Amino acid sequence: MCCPEVPPPEMLTLRSRGSARKGELRRGTHADDDDGFGMSGRPKPSNFPSRTTTRGREKNFLVGAFGPPCKVGIEFSDAETRKQASVKKENGQVVMVPLFLGQDSVAGEVRIEPLPGKKVEHLGVKIELLGQIELYFDRGSFYDFTSLVRELDVPGEILECKTYPFEFSTVEMQYESYNGVNVRLRYVLKVTISRSYATNIVEYRDFWVHNYSPQPEINNSIKMEVGIEDCLHIEFEYSKSKYHLKDVIVGKIYFLLVRIKIKHMELEVRRRESTGSGPNTYNESETLAKYEIMDGAPVRGESIPIRLFLSPYDLTPTYRNINNKFSVKYYLNLVLVDEEDRRYFKQQEITMYRLE
Repeated sequence: MCCPEVPPPEMLTLRSRGSARKGELRRGTHADDDDGFGMSGRPKPSNFPSRTTTRGREKNFLVGAFGPPCKVGIEFSDAETRKQASVKKENGQVVMVPLFLGQDSVAGEVRIEPLPGKKVEHLGVKIELLGQIELYFDRGSFYDFTSLVRELDVPGEILECKTYPFEFSTVEMQYESYNGVNVRLRYVLKVTISRSYATNIVEYRDFWVHNYSPQPEINNSIKMEVGIEDCLHIEFEYSKSKYHLKDVIVGKIYFLLVRIKIKHMELEVRRRESTGSGPNTYNESETLAKYEIMDGAPVRGESIPIRLFLSPYDLTPTYRNINNKFSVKYYLNLVLVDEEDRRYFKQQEITMYRLE
């Protein structure tokens, strides 16, 4: 049955009013602070040293004294020919990272270059390939579902630039990389230079993983009759229930009974991300696509076609219970709005997959 959506209550924002009293410290531009301190009655000598400059010198001195004695770089052997994936970071910046498939080998070299006049005394050098899941409500805690290690060097000293080749052959990376609202799944190379008295030197290099799926052998259509008794009765049909990421949703809406003044009708693609398990499950839904399929009042017996292209939208495959940490599901949401702005909807789950 269709159910009317209840609009959320209006959000009220409280604003405080007031101004700084005379003689109080306040924040402002340099033009506002005639005396340079934000208070009145205390002149600033012209030869007074800049506090920013002093702190900057202290910071540079600390970096030089306690910073790592070398530079560490991680390069992939086929970096020039390998495909790149665009990844959006938490600050909104989009970066390009190497793209691997689930059964690819990961190979390259680690480059350690001591700073001029420095040497690196170490207890060993190693590289790890890690698959990790991070839940944002437990930020900073990573759950490793894949962990492979290669020892690169025995204890000793590094006096000049040195390179170490590495290879992880045919790695089983069963899960796709994913950046969601409340969870992140990532693959990373981690180089560790172990030291006895000083802190270890650690360097990371992220990469992205995609997994392709074959076309499903069985892909049944979706057909359903819904409505409100004696008011509205519709039948909707979608040509299939499983779609690849560049697919087209094709279907139709057939009105069997219309006693409500419908203003327009929309089709939405929604993604629901579930994290946790049991009573601690948290669901986050977002609307990825909204497409108006009808504008105006329908009549009994009218049929409305549906054709929605998925390629413009940022979709991922359906993920079900990934390492018992999270799931990602997709839904087609049919929304009808009447002349009194009441909304009636019916949601139907679909399966998304990545086709090569």
